[in-house]
Amino acid sequence: MIATRTLRRPRVLIVGCGDVGLRVLPLLRSRAASPRVIALTHHPERAAELRAAGALPIAGDLDAKRSLRRLAGIAPHVLHLAPPQREGDTDRRTRALLAALRAPRRSVARGAQAAVARHRAWRASTFIVPDAPFGATSGAMPYRFVYASTTGVYGDCGGALIDETRPARPENERARRRVSAEQQLRRVGARSGWRVSIVRIPGIYAENRLPLARIERAMPALIERDDVYTNHIHADDLAAILVRALGRGRAQRVVNASDDTDLRMADYFDRVADAYGLPRVPRITREEAEARLEPLTLSFMRESRRLSNARMKRELGYALRHPTVDDFLRSRAGTTLR
Repeated sequence: MIATRTLRRPRVLIVGCGDVGLRVLPLLRSRAASPRVIALTHHPERAAELRAAGALPIAGDLDAKRSLRRLAGIAPHVLHLAPPQREGDTDRRTRALLAALRAPRRSVARGAQAAVARHRAWRASTFIVPDAPFGATSGAMPYRFVYASTTGVYGDCGGALIDETRPARPENERARRRVSAEQQLRRVGARSGWRVSIVRIPGIYAENRLPLARIERAMPALIERDDVYTNHIHADDLAAILVRALGRGRAQRVVNASDDTDLRMADYFDRVADAYGLPRVPRITREEAEARLEPLTLSFMRESRRLSNARMKRELGYALRHPTVDDFLRSRAGTTLR
């Protein structure tokens, strides 16, 4: 009886269950109709960690298509948190994932009606939003798909305040791969009836994700006239936004998952340094930075934008737990911001 109930629980597949994915798991478990979460991993040593966190690990490598065959019809909800491969303009990992999810599977076709019924029951009891019809491809069950993209797809906006209507103009390979993934998912959503939500993410921070090592090494930042605006989201807020997108995200819709922080990059480093009692990093001109810093570091110093999060608040109905970086740093005992 217990085994039967377990098999009938709604299922969510997490692809790329790292730090943010692990923060997602307890949020899913706290739902009224707690889903069974399956986590794709190609690191066997992580299986015990994922089980302890409440997920069922399944072996698979996005760079090895044959290893993904078991994914067809495995879950009606997919949370794609895995980054693209490190080279090229096309996201081959997302392409492989989509091919695996859409592959024919007879067992799924025979149980499709029951899967749809379970999916609708879960949505009704968990998210309290009206249901909507889903299309199916190759006999597979319907999907609600959330993709974790990056705000880097906007490119340099000269410090302007932008929203999701801003066209994507990626300026490096890393961002072009993300645009490739978004385009692939939108095409599948339009053709197959999947409800694809794209969450664009800026710099993620948390107690374990602060630039302390960079500050301790005294890596320089830009002087004020050359500095860029940067955007942030706390990892716990991001996890909650992703879960909210699974239930409330609109089909083929983009949402900026950004907090209310309005800071330049060097000011952000100063805030963190002050909070942890560290010396502030030195400031240099852009010309000096071009000569001294690594290309990857420089790429983040060439793009300046401020993000509107109005759509996130309005459509997902999400209230930030950490509205700004300053709020988070003040919450640390004894912190005094200068």
